[in-house]
Amino acid sequence: MINDFNSAEVKIFSITEINKLVKELLQDNFPSIWVKGEISNFIEASSGHWYFSLKDNDAQVRCTMFRGKNNEVKWVPKNGDLIEAQCKIGLYEQRGDYQLNISSLQQAGLGKLFEEFNQLKQKLNTEGLFDEEKKKSLPTHPNVIGVITSPDASVLRDVITTLKRRNKSLEVIIYPTPVQGKFAPEGIIKAIKLANQRNEADVLIVCRGGGSIEDLWSFNDELVAREIFSSIIPIISAVGHQTDITISDFVADLRAPTPTAAAEIISTSYEELLGNLEYFKSSLLILIQNKIEQLTQKIDFLEKGLISPIQKITSQYDLISALKNRMQITISSQLEKYREQIRSYEQNLSHLNPNEILSRGYSIVLNQNKKIINNASAVSVSDKIKIKFHEGNAEASITIINQDKEL
Repeated sequence: MINDFNSAEVKIFSITEINKLVKELLQDNFPSIWVKGEISNFIEASSGHWYFSLKDNDAQVRCTMFRGKNNEVKWVPKNGDLIEAQCKIGLYEQRGDYQLNISSLQQAGLGKLFEEFNQLKQKLNTEGLFDEEKKKSLPTHPNVIGVITSPDASVLRDVITTLKRRNKSLEVIIYPTPVQGKFAPEGIIKAIKLANQRNEADVLIVCRGGGSIEDLWSFNDELVAREIFSSIIPIISAVGHQTDITISDFVADLRAPTPTAAAEIISTSYEELLGNLEYFKSSLLILIQNKIEQLTQKIDFLEKGLISPIQKITSQYDLISALKNRMQITISSQLEKYREQIRSYEQNLSHLNPNEILSRGYSIVLNQNKKIINNASAVSVSDKIKIKFHEGNAEASITIINQDKEL
């Protein structure tokens, strides 16, 4: 046996090595898991790390939660709290003790609450209660703001202080209700119904301060969500801190990260109102001035075209005189034209007048039947003829007939 023990084939581990192997074995074979237990021996070290044990009826195990992880927890655990923790199994090598390295924790039962939250969220989303097109628009300049919260909550003072600081003329109406506990959902629903029945507020702020998921659970109630959706008055949901999300946030017309932020959002500061009024005043004065100038120019234009009755009569008389003169000129011109035409006709007629022709030495020869003879063949020797001169007549007898054209 002694020879076997001293054999070179036997591996002898140091305590450090064996603890390291065990640690690696635990880390490699146990992924991140969830455990449930009661806290005991809780210590918050000066480094910010938490050290405690988790136990059930039959066993316990040491746990560590480092500062970088526990900063994300919104509450400080205490002995006796029943929690659920996400962790990895590790080993503290110096002591050889195995422990749970906690990465996140929540109060026991929150897993079920989260499941209920997601189921209700999916249900209401499918029904369209989260649709943006169904959300009501907030008033730009509300005069009356309703606040639905606990009258004893410090958050109420914060909201009122913010509203009054920004605009002292705002009227604030408080609709008191519990915001935590068994009867909170019923109280919130009644407050919303009352505000709508009285119809005196322009907008409602449903709010409360921060807390655990159980503290805020009233705002994950289905009936509360449906009442917010059914409200005629627009509703701002301002529940908890910026990282807190509730069903009310999804169904409200607007979600504010905090109650104070809700008061900031819905109120216009007095200085901003004065600035807006000054801007509108300047714009209105410019519009009025421009309108006055336009009307003045129009009056000047109309004034130029305005004449007295005497001027109108005189103007019409001058117009009549001008028309009369034009008519006389036109008539004279036409008469002169007609006179020229008559003179032309007279000349033409004069040229065709037989007497004019006879005056130039011509004569007309007639037979016994007073028919004009214009051919020598129409008469015979011894025929009696009459000759008409320009002045006077004569009778003659044919003695010679010559057919030549020349005399």
